[in-house]
Amino acid sequence: MIIVTGGAGFIGSNLCFALNKRGYDDVLVVDNLTNGIKYKNLLDCKIRDYCDKESFLAKLHNGFFKAETIEAVFHQGACSSTTEWNGRYMMENNYEYSKTLFHYCQQYKIPFIYASSAAVYGADANFKESLEFEAPLNVYGYSKFQFDQYLRQHQSKLCSQVVGLRYFNVYGDRESHKGSMASVAFHLNNQLKVSDKIRLFEGCDGYGNGEQRRDFVYVGDVVDVNLWFLDHPQTSGIFNVGTGRSQTFNDVANAVIAYHHRGEIEYIPFPEHLKGCYQSFTQANLEQLRAIGCNHPFKSVEEGVAIYMAWLNS
Repeated sequence: MIIVTGGAGFIGSNLCFALNKRGYDDVLVVDNLTNGIKYKNLLDCKIRDYCDKESFLAKLHNGFFKAETIEAVFHQGACSSTTEWNGRYMMENNYEYSKTLFHYCQQYKIPFIYASSAAVYGADANFKESLEFEAPLNVYGYSKFQFDQYLRQHQSKLCSQVVGLRYFNVYGDRESHKGSMASVAFHLNNQLKVSDKIRLFEGCDGYGNGEQRRDFVYVGDVVDVNLWFLDHPQTSGIFNVGTGRSQTFNDVANAVIAYHHRGEIEYIPFPEHLKGCYQSFTQANLEQLRAIGCNHPFKSVEEGVAIYMAWLNS
């Protein structure tokens, strides 16, 4: 059995689908379906069972799931809202939960592959997996940063594989339930379908209108990297998962326009509440990922958005 926490969510459901394509049907999905619309992400996935996140840890420790039957845990579940400032909730949900699951996997020597985030870097432009380059700008980023730190404290005495994957700006299939936290590609597609105008922020932090740059990575590539680590259980550590190149929000907008063959960009004032806690530039440093032999080729914005638009508008 493979366990996928956050399995009804964006990356988690894509991971379940990819596992099915590999022949894995014995998948346990752990999630919180308070947002019931997420069930749609699993309609084309074969799973063994579903378990609510609130009862999952208790069931693990009570022996409801036999540890010797668990091949790996993909821990994708988290509160991923960068605008959530309830730090107590964020640390309980993202940090304490991850610690408990980590120790269970270590106790029973189960590979543990978890979602970290490029949010740990904050405004630093180096994007290297090293403490001196890490200074998150929000409590979401801090919750991910702190768990990465916790792993580093235990790294010299690991009993089995533990991998933290620092996702950059992921976009793609099965993200519509995320609402305001869905990718810019998703929102621009929706805007264009309503009118012929799509909106981007005006310039900030020295960048021109729509010229803020992010490392936009297609969800299919993120899933492939997760599965690479499943295939290489001897490899542990913290690794960036992005394309290794930044592209502008204008590039995303133009890729959406190119798919629809219509539309124009309108620039709107940069929101006051995002000033000082917004990453205007991200670009994954892939040196460590490449050094361990993961040579997965990542799609450009133009390639990935074209695939995503075809799926989204089918």
